[in-house]
Amino acid sequence: MTQKRELSLLKGQERFIFRYQSGTEEQILDAFVNLANDRDRNFDWFDAAVLSFQLSKQLVQEADELLASPAWPQTSSPAGPPTPWD
Repeated sequence: MTQKRELSLLKGQERFIFRYQSGTEEQILDAFVNLANDRDRNFDWFDAAVLSFQLSKQLVQEADELLASPAWPQTSSPAGPPTPWD
């Protein structure tokens, strides 16, 4: 199931809003690159980095939600001494 996502950036009097479907993140990143390369736009590489970071945070949150869902198989720890990452 694809979900609608949105990223936004307020820069001075301008607002950049990107709406996309989950699974199309690569195209959104391409759009950031194209805007940053366009000298006629008030959108630079820092703006692209900020939005890329927002995108990464959304993807991590989505992954965390999937891993925490009851549908994800849970495994028990093997018996024995604890490992350094337990």
